[in-house]
Amino acid sequence: METETKDIAILEETLPKTPMSFILSETPASPTIGDIVEGVVLAKDKNTIYVDLGLFGTGIIYGREYLNAKDIVKKTKISDTITAKIVERENENGYVELSLREAKNASVWHSAEEAMRAKTPLELAVKDANKGGLMLLWQGILGFLPASQLKSEHYPRVPDGDKDRIAEELRKLIGEKITVSIITADPEEGKLIFSEKTPSSPEREKIVAKYKVGDIVNGVVTGAVEFGVFIKIEDGLEGLVHISELDWSLVENPRERYKTGEEMQAQIIEIKDDKISLSVKRLKESPWKKAESAYKKGDIVKGVVIKFNKYGALVSIEEGVAGLVHVSLFPSEDALRGALELGKTYEFQITLFEPKDERMTLALPEKEIAS
Repeated sequence: METETKDIAILEETLPKTPMSFILSETPASPTIGDIVEGVVLAKDKNTIYVDLGLFGTGIIYGREYLNAKDIVKKTKISDTITAKIVERENENGYVELSLREAKNASVWHSAEEAMRAKTPLELAVKDANKGGLMLLWQGILGFLPASQLKSEHYPRVPDGDKDRIAEELRKLIGEKITVSIITADPEEGKLIFSEKTPSSPEREKIVAKYKVGDIVNGVVTGAVEFGVFIKIEDGLEGLVHISELDWSLVENPRERYKTGEEMQAQIIEIKDDKISLSVKRLKESPWKKAESAYKKGDIVKGVVIKFNKYGALVSIEEGVAGLVHVSLFPSEDALRGALELGKTYEFQITLFEPKDERMTLALPEKEIAS
């Protein structure tokens, strides 16, 4: 039976196709809503355009779609070939409803995705600014350049990190042209994100190739910001020491500890996409090594509450060794802050101790937690 079925299939393949089967096999698939199609303008009046879509019938652009694309419509003449997006496969009058504006929008987003992949440099004027970054206009789409993606010379170095003052500094860039590249292009969310940080170049790659992870370098501070410190290693090469890599102990505000022009030594801990990450604290012995033999899970220790965050309270046991008292141990965040006061010393029990991962959690030992 199986052999017979195979023979029939082979026979069917060798038989000549009927005219209808040939037409069906050669006919392109019918377009659906959202597809981009091309057609020739058949007719045009004051509020409607008719488009010849060949095998797929006649397209129509009218009503809101006509009004939304008035700038494109003005330049469109009979017999012009236009690109449009299908918004309705067949309306009550049998026409395929089209949108010129949405087709143009789709084309722009396609260009944005191509520019992102090619890391194409774009020179754009700053249109507006807020405390988070800058707004730039590209091909009719308003995109965002986060402050974290600014070059160090443009990053607002406000001494106290005041967000209103940061916005004030960023507004000084309005009207100025800066060179950026697209790092995110998401048409579904309408999200276009830029970066001013220089994409890889052969010259930069050559400079970076001289260094490797573990190297100790000398540099000069070019700027201190809320998330770390920028260090110039040599002309054309700058590295970032993230706030978490500045010291083993807690650093609240890098601006208070590091000044522009100050000489610094640091260790390279990562080279990725021609970007160099540095560490200052790793030039010193980790206090967690000593702590490994000094503490164990279950120990009762004394510690100072040094910071509150959304996870709980950070407690310093000794210089560079801190543990977290998690908020989940309390009925509420207010209860946590009621039981522990910033700057005060308390007794805690170690509930987790993983010195190799620099992790410690703490709890108040056998004490009533205020509700």
